[in-house]
Order: sequence, then C-alpha cells, then structure tokens
Amino acid sequence: MTYWEFKGRELVNCTCEYGCNCQFNALPDKGHCHAVAAVHVDQGKHGDTQLDDLNFVGVFKWPGPIHEGHGEVLPIVDERASPEQRDALLKIMTGQDTDPFATVFAVFATTMEKVNEPVFAPINFEVNVDGRRGRLSVPGYVEMTGEPIRNPISGAEFRGQIRLPNGFEYEVAEIGSASSRTTGGPMDIEIDSKYAQFANLHLSTHGVVRAGA
Repeated sequence: MTYWEFKGRELVNCTCEYGCNCQFNALPDKGHCHAVAAVHVDQGKHGDTQLDDLNFVGVFKWPGPIHEGHGEVLPIVDERASPEQRDALLKIMTGQDTDPFATVFAVFATTMEKVNEPVFAPINFEVNVDGRRGRLSVPGYVEMTGEPIRNPISGAEFRGQIRLPNGFEYEVAEIGSASSRTTGGPMDIEIDSKYAQFANLHLSTHGVVRAGA
C-alpha cells in the first residue's frame, strides 16, 4: 500500500438527533442514515503527492443502519486538485491504501451498494471546530451550514463533546447543529437542524494517529 497521512478538519451532518446513536454502536434514531461530510486537509500527503489545502465531500444515504449496507455515496473532490491529487483523495475516500476498517472511509466503503461517478467541482468550505461553526457550498450539488446547539429557552449556546479513545474517525468531536440539502446531482437529501460534529482529524493508512503517538 501507498502510505498516506493527513491533518485536517471536518463538519459532518446526519439525520440523527443531537448525540447520534451511531457514535455509540446503537441504531440510527430515524431507522435510516442520510449524511453530508466535508473535510479540509490542512496538511497531508499520499505517497509523494501533497494534499495540503484541498477539500473533499461525501453525500451519503443508507436505507437502514450503516452496518447493514446498501448505501449510496456521491464523492466530490476539489476541482483545484491535480490529476494525481484527485486520484489520491479518491483512494483515501474509498478506503484504498488503508488497513481494513482502520478509518471511517474504509468502514463506509464496505457498506456501499452504489458509488456515483466522482464529481470534481469548486468546494467552498470553512469550519471552526472550537467555535462549532461551518459552512459548505458546492454549487449545483450540496449546501450545509453548522452552528452551536442553543438552549431552547434562553437561546444560549450549548457545548458538548464526544470522546472516542478507540474510534476510527476522531478522538474528540465538538457537537453542534447543522442543516444540509442537495441542490442537484444524482442524490436527494434534506436535513434540518440535526446532529453535527466538528472535529480535528489526524488520519493515516493505519487509522487515527493518537495524540502523543
């Protein structure tokens, strides 16, 4: 396998209520899972190919719990990426050059029944993990906005975290609220004010690179 590693930031929105049962090996609270995930690579490489400052997005649908499969995905890669960078990002996104089940990408790849043709498009993405705010726009495909959860009485911002010491995606995620909708393309998704996670990522061929490792 070609070794890869990157540090970056993500915003993920799914149809679960705040907390997301799936983070704790439970079933999705709607019975199905629809999700949008956006990642910004701050620093990374796949072999000799640098991946710094590139974005990628996945639009996902599963008719039941993720582990039961039959999923559909639309991979979207930053149009600024060179042919070599596009190939590298798609390999990472689809679980290639990765130990079995070592990353969220590798796990999701085993559950896919339909993989739509990758899209190479402008990805406008910004995310503040600690501030629990983010915005994604891929014109003609998908829009997503993330913000802090707010107290329904006072309107004050609520802060909560999920810590997964042995997870395959992140070690700590800030939890917020997000809304997503597709605006074109082969998939139809609409999520209104549901679970969002904002996380700093450090992933490699072998999985999560743990703090202090």
